[in-house]
Amino acid sequence: MYKFFNNRVIVKVGDITEEDTEAIVNAANSSLMGGGGVDGAIHRKGGAKILEECKRIRKKYIGGLPTGEAVITTGGNLKAKYVIHTVGPIFLSDPDPDNNLIKCYYHCLKIARENNIKSIAFPSISTGVYGFPKERAAKLVSSFIENYVKNYDKPETIKLVFFSEKDLKIFLENIDWEK
Repeated sequence: MYKFFNNRVIVKVGDITEEDTEAIVNAANSSLMGGGGVDGAIHRKGGAKILEECKRIRKKYIGGLPTGEAVITTGGNLKAKYVIHTVGPIFLSDPDPDNNLIKCYYHCLKIARENNIKSIAFPSISTGVYGFPKERAAKLVSSFIENYVKNYDKPETIKLVFFSEKDLKIFLENIDWEK
């Protein structure tokens, strides 16, 4: 585990569904109905309440939640009280993948502030089956997070939770933060 910016940002390997934070972020697909990877794990572990709320939210978004947007639901059976669902860009088919990836993080943190959420955990959005290059994502996301913590006090704790030691290492090798 690595801590940055007066311990406000924690970077680690772990299971996002087990994070002891007030909110976790779901790298969702646009249907909000669950899927593979992080999305499937959150829906399976969180239970039916998350899916029920997603179904209600989905009615507002004909064609699905747009890339870069985010919505909030209960955490259901998870340790986290809330799940903030965001749709990351599919790297090879998104017309503006860099901007849309940053929008994911921005909208999730905006929802967290609006709901007075003190701690949030992010997976590495879009770097799995959506094909976003991990090195490129690390540079974009780390720059955004650095600027964010300089300008906003909430959430007090932001965790970046990686699936493997390899993914964590790639992130750490591609950031300019003091280690």
